[in-house]
Amino acid sequence: MPKLLHALIVEDSEADTELLRHELMRAGYDPVCERVETADAMGAALDRQDWDIVISDYSMPRFNGLEALRLVQQRKLDIPFIIVSGTIGEDRAVAAMKAGAHDYILKDNLKRLVPAITRELKEAQVRLERRQEGERVQFLAYYDLLTHLPNRLRFLEQLEQIIADTRKTGQTAALLLLDLNHFREINETLGHDNGDALLRQAAEHLLPLLRRSDMAARLGGDDFALLLYPGDAQYADGIARRALETLTAPFEVAGFSLEVGAKIGIALFPEHGASAKQLLQHAGVALSLAKQGANACCVYDARHDPSDPRRLQLMSDLRTAIGSSQIAPHFQPKVCMRSGHLIGVEALVRWQHPERGAVPPDEFIPLAEKTGMIGPLTLYMLEKSLQACHEWHMQGLKIPVAVNLSVKDLLDETLVDKVEALLAGRDMKADMLELEITETAIMGDPMRALEVLTGLSDLGIHLYIDDFGTGYSSLGYLKKLPVDAVKIDRSFVNDMTRNDDSATIVRSTIDLAHNLNLKVTAEGVENQATWDRLAQYGCDEAQGYHIGRPMPGETIPGWVGGNSWKPR
Repeated sequence: MPKLLHALIVEDSEADTELLRHELMRAGYDPVCERVETADAMGAALDRQDWDIVISDYSMPRFNGLEALRLVQQRKLDIPFIIVSGTIGEDRAVAAMKAGAHDYILKDNLKRLVPAITRELKEAQVRLERRQEGERVQFLAYYDLLTHLPNRLRFLEQLEQIIADTRKTGQTAALLLLDLNHFREINETLGHDNGDALLRQAAEHLLPLLRRSDMAARLGGDDFALLLYPGDAQYADGIARRALETLTAPFEVAGFSLEVGAKIGIALFPEHGASAKQLLQHAGVALSLAKQGANACCVYDARHDPSDPRRLQLMSDLRTAIGSSQIAPHFQPKVCMRSGHLIGVEALVRWQHPERGAVPPDEFIPLAEKTGMIGPLTLYMLEKSLQACHEWHMQGLKIPVAVNLSVKDLLDETLVDKVEALLAGRDMKADMLELEITETAIMGDPMRALEVLTGLSDLGIHLYIDDFGTGYSSLGYLKKLPVDAVKIDRSFVNDMTRNDDSATIVRSTIDLAHNLNLKVTAEGVENQATWDRLAQYGCDEAQGYHIGRPMPGETIPGWVGGNSWKPR
């Protein structure tokens, strides 16, 4: 069966073209030939289709073989190029070979044509196979076989190149790290094949979000990266929102419609890192923060970076500060909503750093929890709070004080004994101490929390569930806990006069808590309108800036005596 051969013939003579075609047919080829004799015609032919070989005359009235060869080379086409001419001399033939022609044949010796074509086609095939193998090696080195996205190595190379470019141009870039939710469970439940199908779909969902200058990559497992260049905080936030939206849409896997979702960490160049390694590390810190919290997307913040030098120094400073005058409780008044009378205070830790000034609690309390210093800090706050309570009592003021416990405190087997000893040391009744525990602290180890809370309640200490509504428990679960009250989280209280959903949550929480014989405290009361709405709903207690700001213990008697807050 004749072998199909697409031959582009650069020739001004139709008779010579027909002679070439006849030679090819005699050799067993089925030639599909096109004759051209100008640069424009040849360029159009090269652009129109792929050719197996180019056979060119050397000299023509409006064109020549070297010009034809340059057209092939300009398009970077690896096509055998054979010159067939009746006028070419030896010097010109050598020059043509040096220029890149694969062979030259005289028209009066066409018996060499077919062997030359056969040889060059074989060599072209060898070059093609080598090139394809090189491309495959390149693909395996730089691309993910599953999703066909760039892999970690290619991604890092591109990130380093972009950082080098931005240093010259002054533009900014953004890095987003994405981690799919529930991927491990899906992989284990539905099998690795279906897990792979999910990853391919995720890649297909992400690519349409990006510009040509951006890059999506799979770094491994269910970890993806988006490199936005140029990209600022606003653009990164927009892409992150769109990515979360598209990854929240149902995925069809193994006949199931799965809602997957994702978590995203964002780092910006140069704001959050001067190198590819640092930028990737900081985006990872932001991703970890997103996984730990309620927000699906977080931007890098050095205050939450355990490897940040300033944070490490702060950890060291905190060890020294606990037990010193740098750390002291401030007390925020808590009043009865019916009478407006002071019914207690909440102790809030404050750190006045000798060099940094006031350090926010949300910056150093997580440090204390992660480094094991939360226990000494809580004990110190209990000691100082009970000392202040005792001093008030000596001035004729009976003011209960509330202290916050962390999840690590609830794991301390000696906590009940320590609290009992502190009360005995001040000769104070247990009802002068209130302890506040968050929902998340309780749900970390419910059985252990129940045991500790029962022990504290048996001492006569009043227990509050703090930040209620932001965790995972329910009011029904509270029946099992020896608690006396719940504190509605300030996020709902602050928003209740502007948001009907928040108002409904607050009202429902108050009603259900009362049905369980629990008192309700609203924190974050910032204005009269919020107070009036809470009073309408029957809330028992309130605290917030509208009532009084946190203050040192020595100012509490003056506040009570001369500036006591009363409802309007």
